[in-house]
Amino acid sequence: MFKTVLMISLLLTFIAPAETLADADKSIKSILITGASSGIGRNLAETLANNDHHVYAGAKTDEQMAELNKIKNITAVRLDVTKQDQIDAAVKFIKEKGTGLYGLVNNAGIGGGGPVLTTAVDDQTEIYRINVEGVYRITKAFAPMIIESQGRIATTGSIAGTITTSAYNAYSGSKHWIEAFTDGLADELASSKVSVSVIEPGAYQSYIRRSSTLRAFAKIEAAGGKITDAMRQQYQQTATFEESLKKPDDVSQAYLHALFDDQPLRRYVVTPDQKARALTIGTKVRQLVELNKWGPHSYSRDQLVEMLDKELSAI
Repeated sequence: MFKTVLMISLLLTFIAPAETLADADKSIKSILITGASSGIGRNLAETLANNDHHVYAGAKTDEQMAELNKIKNITAVRLDVTKQDQIDAAVKFIKEKGTGLYGLVNNAGIGGGGPVLTTAVDDQTEIYRINVEGVYRITKAFAPMIIESQGRIATTGSIAGTITTSAYNAYSGSKHWIEAFTDGLADELASSKVSVSVIEPGAYQSYIRRSSTLRAFAKIEAAGGKITDAMRQQYQQTATFEESLKKPDDVSQAYLHALFDDQPLRRYVVTPDQKARALTIGTKVRQLVELNKWGPHSYSRDQLVEMLDKELSAI
């Protein structure tokens, strides 16, 4: 009898780990992140990898890909969101890996785009080519895989999609487009059980401002101009400012909720301080008042409050 029990115990010891591993493999989700070489994308890639998820990390250079491939659970993918041939190759690459694709994070983007009257049209167009058309291209290409897995699509927006100044006109416009894109895509995919979210960060540590400055320098040099000491000093000040900002850990936590929570939200506003959040929500409230101010079918104050209370009670 003792030998029989011992044999059964030994058998279960060898069988149980195999079942556990199988279950673990099923729990591992593959997520594609565009623009994963720095800033929010890099922070999110490392966060997901540290939580034992598999990340396809989009990068543009050999150096970036080599660096990302050194990280456990990360597979670098060459991916410029403006180049359809690279997008098609990335789709083929992931399909051939056989992992499926549970999550798509549209994160790649650039900043800049100054006042309308003083900024070249080409500079404005470049922002929309990456921040808008790039998101559109990537989503169209990878949506079939996400639909197949009944997964999640999340896009990096910004509080700049609500708040703007003349200095960031085109950038804010591109992020405002993402607001509409998110709602439209959510409606389009409602029957497919795919959740669609937008994460709207405030000013966190990233490379986006330095990148904008370096692009401006490159255009000056291409036109035969020279980078002055004052310009270099400006770049250094920009770098110092960016490095002083809070790391985007909170942004990654919002992404984790959007990607894995049973009740993901449509919108996540993530700011490093209360002031930025108050400005964002306050701007939305002011816009609501502006929308209601003129016209034959405006609402009274009491009716507006009733509408707000109804929405708050539904949360």
